[in-house]
Amino acid sequence: MLQSAVAIVFVLGLLIFFHELGHFLVARMLGIGVTTFSLGFGPRIFGFKPGKTDYRLSAVPLGGYVHLAGETAGTELPPEFGPGESFSLRPAWQRILVVSAGPIFNFVLAWLIYWGIFWANGQIQILPEIGQVTKNSPAQVAGLKSGDMILKVNGQETPYWDDLARAIRQNKGRPLLLQIQRENTVLELTVKPRITRRRNIFGEEILVPQIGITASGQTTFIPLSWSEAAWTGLVQTWTLIKLTLEGLIKLVERIIPLDTIGGPIMIAKLVSDQAHQGLVNVLALTALISINLGLLNLLPIPVLDGGHILFYTIEIIIGHPLDERLQKITTKIGLSFLIALMCLAVANDIVRFFDLSWLIIK
Repeated sequence: MLQSAVAIVFVLGLLIFFHELGHFLVARMLGIGVTTFSLGFGPRIFGFKPGKTDYRLSAVPLGGYVHLAGETAGTELPPEFGPGESFSLRPAWQRILVVSAGPIFNFVLAWLIYWGIFWANGQIQILPEIGQVTKNSPAQVAGLKSGDMILKVNGQETPYWDDLARAIRQNKGRPLLLQIQRENTVLELTVKPRITRRRNIFGEEILVPQIGITASGQTTFIPLSWSEAAWTGLVQTWTLIKLTLEGLIKLVERIIPLDTIGGPIMIAKLVSDQAHQGLVNVLALTALISINLGLLNLLPIPVLDGGHILFYTIEIIIGHPLDERLQKITTKIGLSFLIALMCLAVANDIVRFFDLSWLIIK
C-alpha cells in the first residue's frame, strides 16, 4: 500500500512539475514576471520566496499552476513587478510560446524518460524465427517450418520480427521472396500472402496481408550508447504521440467507445499496478501519461492551454485581441465541457473499480 501511494505521488508530482516548469522557464527566458510557482491548488502549506517568485506546495494535490505578472489584461501589477514584465502586454507570439511550453515539456519529459530507460536497459528485439506455422496457411503451402530464421524479404534484410512484419505488410499481398536459414542451409521460398480481416488496437476491422506464422519468442539484447538511446527515445515518443492523437480522433468519431475514458481513479490504479512491477514500468507509464496530458492540453478548448493558443493566434490574424465578452462566453462553454468530461471519466472509473458494468444499459 505504501509503495503504491509513493508511486502515485511521485508520478503526479513529476507530471505537474514538468508541465508548470515549461511555462515558468519560457516566461523567465522572455523576461516575463512570475509571481507564483505552485504544486497543488488552494491554501499554501509551505514554500520559499528567494526573489519575486513564491515557490509553494499547496493543499490540494490535483494539479498546479504558474501565475504570471499581469496575466490578465487590466489587472494591477504587484509592486515588485514593472510594466515590462507583464504577460498581457507582451506580443501574442510570446504569449503563445509561454502557454505552449507546458504541453511541450510534457513531451520532453516522456522523451527524457524513454532516453533513460533505453540507455540503462538497452533494447530487446524479437528475432525473425518462426515458432508455429498455421495449418493450410500460405506459409505451410510454401514449405516454411518451425525453427526457420527469415533472413530477407524480397532482398531486404529482416534482422528483427518487426522488420519482417513491416515487409509483409508493405508488400500489400503481392508474392514474397523469402530467404530463410534452416539449420545450416540457406533456402529461398516464395509465399503469396492471404488478405485477412482483423481488428486493430482501436477495434476497427481492417484488411491485413498474412502468411500464417508466429514468432518463436527468441530475443536479442541490443546495448545502446547515450546518443543511440536518445534517438530511440525520441522515436518512441513520436510514435506514441501519433498513436495517442489517432486515438483521440477515433474517440471523437465514436469508433472508440466513451466508456474507455478514464480519470484519476484509473490513473492511480494503473500506477499502483505498475509499482509492483518495478521502477522501469512506473517510469514507462509516466511517460505515456505525460504524452496524453500534453496532447489533451493542446486541444483548442478554452480554459486549456490549446484554447489560449487559439485566442492568441486569432489575435495575430485579425490584428487585435478577440472580444473579451466572446472570450468569457467560450471559456464558460469550455469549462462546462471539461467538467462534463471529468464527470464521465470519474463515472467510468467507479463502474470499472466496483465492477458495476451490469448497471449500464446497452
